Amino acid sequence: MGHRAGGGNPNAPAVLARRGAPARTTRTLSGSPWALPGGAAAAFSMARRVRIRREGRRPCDTERQSLMTSSLSAVLQALELGHLDLAGDQRSIEAPPPAEALEQTVSAIWSDLFALFPFTALERDIEDLGWGFVNLFHRAAAKKHQLIDRLTDEIRLLLAEQDGSEIATADLEDKIDLARKVEQSAQAYEGMRDTAARHYLHETGRSWVPATGNRISLGTTAAIVDGRAYLQARRERVRDANMVHGTPVVFAGGRLRFASDDEAKQFADNLLRTLKAVRERVGDMYLVHGGDMKGIERLAASWAEQNGIQQLRFGLDRKLGDRAGFRRNEQMLSVKPRYVIAFQGNGVTERLVIEAKARGIHVVDRRGPLGTPPAALSRG
Repeated sequence: MGHRAGGGNPNAPAVLARRGAPARTTRTLSGSPWALPGGAAAAFSMARRVRIRREGRRPCDTERQSLMTSSLSAVLQALELGHLDLAGDQRSIEAPPPAEALEQTVSAIWSDLFALFPFTALERDIEDLGWGFVNLFHRAAAKKHQLIDRLTDEIRLLLAEQDGSEIATADLEDKIDLARKVEQSAQAYEGMRDTAARHYLHETGRSWVPATGNRISLGTTAAIVDGRAYLQARRERVRDANMVHGTPVVFAGGRLRFASDDEAKQFADNLLRTLKAVRERVGDMYLVHGGDMKGIERLAASWAEQNGIQQLRFGLDRKLGDRAGFRRNEQMLSVKPRYVIAFQGNGVTERLVIEAKARGIHVVDRRGPLGTPPAALSRG
């Protein structure tokens, strides 16, 4: 089968036209296994190939090398790369796409992909696939932040070795400029992750939480004028992104099972009603919980995200074994919460309630059946 000009790319003329280079027509010799652009070098190479084929022999090493050289020269001549400027300004190319375009693209991908799954054998996998889709952007942003941390160390070293020379100053400026561009990329991936996380919440009713680490967005910072300003801004932004502001409210509960959908709905209604009532009393609350996305804490976490409430998660330290839950209780109470909201759980939850009362913290006790106060059961 004959090959087309442009290194075997059938779209080469169209690609060259898009880049501003004039498209070159291609002549194909009937019965020849090669197809080269027009020109003296191509014609000479083509004639040599035809002669060798008619003689019914294989080309020798010298002829093979000559054929390859002639072919490469013809292809390079056809490409006409002289219009390319490799030293041009790359900033516009390296900048990430607009935030609106990223958001619309992620939304379109989510809509097209997950519209295929309902009422099919893949429907049961929607939650796992959706979590992985969000995590794709989360991991990309995390890698960018790791690179920023390395660049920050290099900037710090350049500042320490700064001697005022033009070369040293140029190196520092280049490193800072690179760090800014990488940070823009990280912000772009974070925006895509947050957009996908909103679709995940809408699709599954669950707040997206990474398997490890925190889900934070550094947002946008002002222009950085020098290395020291960049380092300080970086530290402050990471610190502020990991800080929660307001009055802490602890939420605790275990993994429950319900005999029917009506009981599950009644429990969920009681849980959301309790959270709403506490928020009416504590307008600047942030929710403190253990981050168990398989228990009822996931309902509280989803409610907090839907209402724009910050969350502080204390995961279990598995190295502590059986003491991990009690250690987490100590950590949650150490933030001095205004309230502790307690639903049914295990002995760790019971111990949390006891410790909270001993410290004078008001406990909103909902450990009765279906999320009701235990006192209501005794009155009944």
